[in-house]
Amino acid sequence: MDPIDKAIEEIKSRGPGEEFSYRKIAKKYGVPDTTLRRIHQGKNVPIKEQQLQRRKLTPQQELELVSYIEKLTGRRLPPTREMLQNFALLIAKTNGEQLVGKSWVTRFIN
Repeated sequence: MDPIDKAIEEIKSRGPGEEFSYRKIAKKYGVPDTTLRRIHQGKNVPIKEQQLQRRKLTPQQELELVSYIEKLTGRRLPPTREMLQNFALLIAKTNGEQLVGKSWVTRFIN
């Protein structure tokens, strides 16, 4: 667990109305007190959550795409970028996600 997550847990573990100091808790866990305050108050989203929110496919959907690539490659039919994009679009639409573009395919391959 990240230090920021531990600090948030400590704050949440306190009883309602129990006073605490963001500065003291932040110092204890070695995190910036302003970041801790903003995350606790819902003004900041942790980086891990930001990364998950920006993903076009869920980890499970990415595994499905990799499985598709492996099946095609096993049949000696290496998929083109367009094939990957089309399959990813099909998967993403089932989840109500945004469309994936050509640059997404490049990043996925890398």
